[in-house]
Amino acid sequence: MSYVPFALLTETARRPQLWRLVIGVGMVLAVTFVLGQLLFGLVLMLAPAGSSAALAEAIHRADTPLGMLVLLVSMGALGIGTGVAARVVHDRNPRTLFGPLPLAVAQFLRTGAAAGLAALVGAALMIWGMGGAPQAGLAPLRWLALLPLTLPAILIQTTSEELLFRGYLQTQLAARLPQPWVWLTVPSLLFALGHYAPGTYGSAATSVAIWAFLFGLAAADLTARSGTLGPAIALHFVNNIVALALIAPQGDMSGLALMLWPFGPSDTEALLRMLPMDLVTLLISWLAARLALRR
Repeated sequence: MSYVPFALLTETARRPQLWRLVIGVGMVLAVTFVLGQLLFGLVLMLAPAGSSAALAEAIHRADTPLGMLVLLVSMGALGIGTGVAARVVHDRNPRTLFGPLPLAVAQFLRTGAAAGLAALVGAALMIWGMGGAPQAGLAPLRWLALLPLTLPAILIQTTSEELLFRGYLQTQLAARLPQPWVWLTVPSLLFALGHYAPGTYGSAATSVAIWAFLFGLAAADLTARSGTLGPAIALHFVNNIVALALIAPQGDMSGLALMLWPFGPSDTEALLRMLPMDLVTLLISWLAARLALRR
């Protein structure tokens, strides 16, 4: 399959001047910051008296169900900011960032099923390969009860990130610079930069960022092959379900996980052992999604 279907997205990319794209990214960041602060302020205002400091810490660490849910939902501000920038700076209907919606939904379901099965197999192999039984996270009944909130929250977070990096940046760059290496790599580099967190991952931060860059390339490839954002959202969605809701490192970002790895994100040695297996899982999931697109 070639990148011919990508025209479904690039033909709707209006006003593709690079200076407009820079202004658009600045607007995305500004809107995201303002809306995020408003959401956090509202949540803290509604908190019971005397609990706002503890709730703020829980949101920062995302190591409780409520903190994690608020953090994930707050990422919706990124999607709203992207839509505002598309409309205001490029005179582009935000819905066009998804591609044709019926096709995007159909591709999301088809590729999500394939990539999801591959991701579950990969998770099982990682558990076996790490050589240690995972620890208990949330109690199973509580985890199931929270699932109707967990899945939409993860979908909001992953959709918002894909709207920015693949729906907006990739398509606007492609409308101005048709060379694939540009619109495949530049959004992926920015995506990797957003995941570079030495304060969290220590000396493994560069390796985590490289993994994020490769994930960005996989999502960008699926977007160009399909002509919609559906497969990229599906790949991101199933990846984060496994990483956030099924089995997560202890500590930060673990609030909704059923199981926990016997290490935290600051355990550099354990992370460096896990990342190659995680990369293999990503490769299998990406290939499964590509095969699903051929049906």
